[in-house]
Amino acid sequence: MNAEELRQLQAPIKALYKQQPEAAKHLFRACGTLLPDRPSVRVETGFARYDAGLHEKAGGNGEEACSGDLLLESLVACAGVTFNVVATAMAVPFRSAKVVVEGEGDFRGTLGLAKDAAVGITDIRLRFEVDTDAGDDQLATLLRLTERYCVIFQTLRTPPRLSASVERAAAGGSQP
Repeated sequence: MNAEELRQLQAPIKALYKQQPEAAKHLFRACGTLLPDRPSVRVETGFARYDAGLHEKAGGNGEEACSGDLLLESLVACAGVTFNVVATAMAVPFRSAKVVVEGEGDFRGTLGLAKDAAVGITDIRLRFEVDTDAGDDQLATLLRLTERYCVIFQTLRTPPRLSASVERAAAGGSQP
C-alpha cells in the first residue's frame, strides 16, 4: 500500500469521525474462563484461543501464555502496525523492519517475597530494527509519530483509569 491508497482508505472514516465524533468511540473487550484444574484462564478472541497461566518464574510449566509476554506482544503488534502506517504516510520505504520489545520485572514482587520489589513490569524498551535508506531526521520523525499514535504505547505511557469488581454470576454460571 502506498501513501495515496492509505489516504483513500482512511478518508471516509476520518470524515465520519469529524461529522460524528461519537462514531469514533469503541469499547474494547476481552473475556476469559478460569480453568478449574489449574491456575490458568482460557482466553478466546475472534482471532485466537489460548490458555494463559503462570510464568515459569512463578511456578508455571512454560506451556501456557504468560500475561507479561502478552502485554509486550500487544505493544509489538500495535507499534509495528503504527510504524508501518506512518512510514507509508511519510513515504519512507524500508527493505525490512523488525519490532523488538523487552520488559524487565522482578518476580519477588508478585510472589510476595520482597515488599521493595514492584509487582509487574517496571522497564519496557521498544526498538525498531530497520533496513532503509531514509535519513536520520526521517527516522526520528517516524519514531516520534509512531510513539504519538500507537494506542498501546500511549496507554502504557499514560495509564488509564483502572477499576476492578467482583459480581455474582447467574445460577448455572455465565458464558464470557
